[in-house]
Amino acid sequence: MGNIMPTTPLFRDDAMLRFCEANVVAVDGTHVTLDRTVFYPAGGGQPGDTGMLGAAQVLDTIKGDHGAVLHVCDGDLPAVGDRVTASLDWERRYTLMRMHTALHLLSVVIPLPVTGGSIGAEKSRLDFDMPEAPEDKQALEITLNAMITDNLPVTTEWITDAELEANPGLVKTMSVKPPKGQGRIRLVRIGDVDLQPCGGTHVSSTAEIGPLRIGKIEKKSKQNRRVNLHFA
Repeated sequence: MGNIMPTTPLFRDDAMLRFCEANVVAVDGTHVTLDRTVFYPAGGGQPGDTGMLGAAQVLDTIKGDHGAVLHVCDGDLPAVGDRVTASLDWERRYTLMRMHTALHLLSVVIPLPVTGGSIGAEKSRLDFDMPEAPEDKQALEITLNAMITDNLPVTTEWITDAELEANPGLVKTMSVKPPKGQGRIRLVRIGDVDLQPCGGTHVSSTAEIGPLRIGKIEKKSKQNRRVNLHFA
């Protein structure tokens, strides 16, 4: 494929974009690379986006080398040099955005180190370094939904690698560390309740999440417990 320039991630600055015009810079089998995209590539527990790329269906979106975003396509693929419209399956993406933001709030309600996580349209979960199960799951659920109805703003900001190293408490995840070496790190802030590194897509206010229900809390190991989250 040669040297592919990084894909400009439009979703990083504006997660509400549903489509964009873009130029095809590479095609490798079913993988199509654009010069810019609204499609989020799988990472950080968030699935890759689906949708349409011109006449082709985008089945998944993944990370390529050197900052490229690869659209895994089926159907009538475009050719290098074509200009296409990249259109998200918005209903699915918006549901994932609501869930992703909800997991940030769950990490506030349960202030323990996060050992893993997964975001899904039907169910999401966080794994915690939690030796004992919570005594009152209902109280956690009430607190979680109260933050949602407070309509807290969700914003992003950037800090340098050095600033993150000076503030290690910003990183809640034990298994996944923010990417370093690019000079700056993206933070997601939710009102005055949460601030943590994250490259995923989020809603603009907590009220957009809607009511939530804390599901089963599963013991995965001596120290690890999985907390499942559902839309109510």
